[in-house]
Amino acid sequence: MVCAWVAEVWSRESELKRVVHEPAYVLHHYDWSESSVIVEAFTRTHGRVALVAKGAKRPSSNFRPVLLPLQPLSLSWGGDAEIRTLKGAEWGGGQVMPTGDALLSGYYANELLMRLLAREDAHPRLFDAYAQLVHVLASEDAEPLVAAALRAFELLLLRETGHLPALGAQTLTFAPLDAEAPYRLVAEGGLRAAHADDACWLSGAHWRALAQALDDAAPFSTALQAVARWPGEARGQLRQQLRELLHYHCGIGTLRTRQLMMDIQALS
Repeated sequence: MVCAWVAEVWSRESELKRVVHEPAYVLHHYDWSESSVIVEAFTRTHGRVALVAKGAKRPSSNFRPVLLPLQPLSLSWGGDAEIRTLKGAEWGGGQVMPTGDALLSGYYANELLMRLLAREDAHPRLFDAYAQLVHVLASEDAEPLVAAALRAFELLLLRETGHLPALGAQTLTFAPLDAEAPYRLVAEGGLRAAHADDACWLSGAHWRALAQALDDAAPFSTALQAVARWPGEARGQLRQQLRELLHYHCGIGTLRTRQLMMDIQALS
């Protein structure tokens, strides 16, 4: 009687720990054994999770053709260990794999998520922004929008992880921004008035536009549209400041995917 009751309780607890049909994307995977891999997945309601896909390297595995990056997936898993066991994976459909520079941009976004997100820390709004970014990267006319889409995603990632100061005022003094004055975003000081020797800055009007976009009901789309309308010089200034902030919080000088992009550009 006692054994049967314990088995029933254990079975119920196992069912409660099972997750089914969770929207997800594969960020990275690496070998776990001769036939299995560990999958780092970004999910909507469970954040970044590590899953072991047993037998995924076998030619006959149902996981093998599905567990691809930059593709919408529906994942199911179970277990209560740090690395859960993948039970099912289905392709969400609706888009093709990005190619060329768009593909490298997607890998860049994945590396940022791997470095800045703690495991099992849910960020549903960031997940939605990432899904929109992937959609832009996979579209046929992606090239003109890729850079603006990456800036919008970087801003939302920094905000969701608590690394982006409020962009509507100076960080240390809370003084409002002058639309025509220059301001610079720095890792340890937030948003401040640009110094005379600062080569990289944006006007107060630009920073206020970004603050309004991020507070919009559709922040990714609004920020993308705002940045896409800027002249090339302003877009470059934003990219440089965000890159410095991201590298600071990632704890590295250059991201691997960024270095790969630069190497490819040098070869071409």
